Amino acid sequence: MTNLVPIGRALISVSDKTGLLDLARALAGYGVELISTGGTSGMLRAAGLAVRDVADVTGFPEMMDGRVKTLHPNVHGGLLALRDDDEHLVAMAAHGIEPIDLLVVNLYPFEETVARGADHATCIENIDIGGPAMIRAAAKNHRFVTVVTDPRDYDCLLTQMKAHDGATTMAFRQKLALTAYSRTAAYDTAVSIWLAEELKEPAPRYRSFAGRLAQTLRYGENPHQAAAFYTDGSRRPGVATARQWQGKELSYNNINDTDAAFELVAEFAGGAPACAIIKHANPCGVATAATLTEAYIRAYQCDQTSAFGGIVALNQVLDAATAEEIVKIFTEVVIAPDATDEAKAIFAGKKNLRLLTTGALPDPRAKGLAFKQVAGGFLVQDRDAGHVSTSDLKVVTRRAPSDAEMRDLMFAWTVAKHVKSNAIIYVKDGATVGVGAGQMSRVDSTRIAARKAQDMAEALGLPGPLTKGSVVASDAFFPFADGLITAAEAGATAIIQPGGSMRDDEVIAAADERGLAMVFTGQRHFRH
Repeated sequence: MTNLVPIGRALISVSDKTGLLDLARALAGYGVELISTGGTSGMLRAAGLAVRDVADVTGFPEMMDGRVKTLHPNVHGGLLALRDDDEHLVAMAAHGIEPIDLLVVNLYPFEETVARGADHATCIENIDIGGPAMIRAAAKNHRFVTVVTDPRDYDCLLTQMKAHDGATTMAFRQKLALTAYSRTAAYDTAVSIWLAEELKEPAPRYRSFAGRLAQTLRYGENPHQAAAFYTDGSRRPGVATARQWQGKELSYNNINDTDAAFELVAEFAGGAPACAIIKHANPCGVATAATLTEAYIRAYQCDQTSAFGGIVALNQVLDAATAEEIVKIFTEVVIAPDATDEAKAIFAGKKNLRLLTTGALPDPRAKGLAFKQVAGGFLVQDRDAGHVSTSDLKVVTRRAPSDAEMRDLMFAWTVAKHVKSNAIIYVKDGATVGVGAGQMSRVDSTRIAARKAQDMAEALGLPGPLTKGSVVASDAFFPFADGLITAAEAGATAIIQPGGSMRDDEVIAAADERGLAMVFTGQRHFRH
């Protein structure tokens, strides 16, 4: 097998015309014959380049509004023919098929069309057929054919040709073939996801997910694990869409934790200033207040020990006063919709702190999918967009919550959605004062959260833990009364939980016995 294959003839058909003329001129400089279609052909010809229309190659005009133009043996034979197979060469000669050595194709902008909310018919017309067919043919025959599907690879192609006198190496063609197949797979995935959404089909027979490489990462959760970050094109505000103003490259764990922090603080969009501090994907402090600075301080005071080296997410523009507070301790990442120039200047002195701005907050109620790998497959579910309002709550105790308790209960329930199960959250005056996360026993989460509150009271010099007079949220029902009793002993006065346990009556009786108010949501928020 010959490693170097010279490029004598190229077929170019692109929707994204970025860099097209520079590429075509360079190819022409190597004496490459250019074949093209439609708008691409017109652009090349207008630039003074010699170009053959694909209709001249196929002997058929483009038809059906351009739906049929490259689906022809003269095109696919030129891409698929094995140059070292005598039977293939005889067939080419018999049917007048000329070899195509380079295919430059990028696809109709289907993903972008869907993203801008185009109607059904427009989306259908932006499903490319001929492009993927040619790409797959060229990629299959990469022993002899070079296939380029991304304008970012034009310079690499020209560098190859310069180094090898107009030819490309096998290793280069293999790498481009990988990119080509990955691109068509991602494209088909986008179409299938869109159709599933159009049909409201929750479980199509085949399911795939795809993304575009955003960055390779130094390692994954641990140094022995390779990792990379891919974007899915959805443009949901967050890490994938953010601008990084300073600091070293984000790590795998940074990205995971920052996403968790921003999704949580987005729950408070349009409301009072809010701050969420995340450590290992769990909130260690969340608060709302009259100012962003106060919200940060109150969130920090929930668990100062865990907040060190954490992720800070804000629901409003980061200002200088808040930035001054944040830099008092080591923080890995700060993410906000925007930041003032004064805040950026304050952070500039902390070279290891990453500042991200997104321009917007994600919609916590927007539909979407989440998936998780398991051995032999993966699980797919709707994103947890669950929400309850006060009118959805059912008071199950003799005493109903006061207005102040109800505000804190709703705040606690909002936070509970973002805490790993088993989750227990103590809240007082719009701020978490104790968080228990990820325990195998719900009563243990209740005890841990109360203990953290006690430790912080001692550190802050308070007369007692802030769980006194707090409310408690539990992401799922209390299976026994012991968790509720522990919360009451810590000083909680009201409880919010889904209900639905076989022992609900026992739990309600324990609440009544201690004068607690308790409401059921009828909805749980497991987060594993």
